[in-house]
Amino acid sequence: MTITEPVNKAELFTPDIRKEIDEWVAKYPDDWKQSAVMAALRIIQDADEGWLSTERLNQVAAYLDMPPIAVYEVATFYSMYELKPVGKHKICVCTNVSCMINGSDKIVEYLEQKLGIKLGQTTEDGKVTLKEVECLGACGGAPMLQIGRQYYENLTPEIIDSILEGLE
Repeated sequence: MTITEPVNKAELFTPDIRKEIDEWVAKYPDDWKQSAVMAALRIIQDADEGWLSTERLNQVAAYLDMPPIAVYEVATFYSMYELKPVGKHKICVCTNVSCMINGSDKIVEYLEQKLGIKLGQTTEDGKVTLKEVECLGACGGAPMLQIGRQYYENLTPEIIDSILEGLE
């Protein structure tokens, strides 16, 4: 699909996805519906096994009447969007200043050793992707990581073992 072709917006997404995106669009003035782009990308990513294909980015652009490049800029700027498949569980480890000062390098080392992968890689079974991210806004609990929408703070190897054991 190319964006220059006429698009039937009702066919782009399931009714449930359209409803959820439209709830976000309704929060903005009519001529500012592109402001819902971040929410739309999250909704699509959650519905599509945790990542956004170029086709899906183009569909979001068409749905929100945006140039595709504007959607690509958002999707590539923010670390919460994935442009390639990721594991069932994406472990996002903060390595920004506060976490770094509090030992995030040791947390990354421990996770890499425990999982047998490096940052940016996915385990062979497709269960876990390990990702380095910038500040997640939990500096008081550094070092920390995020899995899904859950934050884990004040990490130690023992806490990490417990977290990993709890993953399905």
